[in-house]
Amino acid sequence: MEGRIFGKPMITQEEMRKRIQELGLRIAQDYQEKELLMVGVLKGAFVFFADLARAIPLPLHVDFLVVSSYGEKKKSSGAVKVISDISHSIKGKDVLIVEDIIDSGLTLTFLKKKFMARKPKSLRFCTLLDKPQRRKTDVVIDYVGFTIPNKYVVGYGLDYENKYRNLPYIAVLDNVREDA
Repeated sequence: MEGRIFGKPMITQEEMRKRIQELGLRIAQDYQEKELLMVGVLKGAFVFFADLARAIPLPLHVDFLVVSSYGEKKKSSGAVKVISDISHSIKGKDVLIVEDIIDSGLTLTFLKKKFMARKPKSLRFCTLLDKPQRRKTDVVIDYVGFTIPNKYVVGYGLDYENKYRNLPYIAVLDNVREDA
């Protein structure tokens, strides 16, 4: 990987580690005496999800789903589709959906509608990154790691053309326009 493409990390590995620990403790307080089911939205949330799960000092259940609004494109089509659904029933359960980044809010709105139809006891959302400048729909995010500006970011699970997910920090990909 060429260092010139990434420049200086926007959010360092240490900043993420500290913030994820804080989120984990807050989530543990909120779900004390409850049976938590964490649902990771793949592919982008896999690194954050693993670190967050380890930061929550509670017994919990995990599941995953794969959704897409991008396909092979750099810009979201706006149409969200489920590629692979969760394997557990969520009826009567306390569910926390974990995302890598929330920008337009379309995926979160789609997931909220889909999951509420399954009658969970509670449904909350957690994201590593929130990009409110790109919002197209009004959404409530219960747990936010970092609020970031309208830049195309990669690393820590986030990708560009399915590359750079393995960077241990969040960096701006300078040669990509967010509205491209």
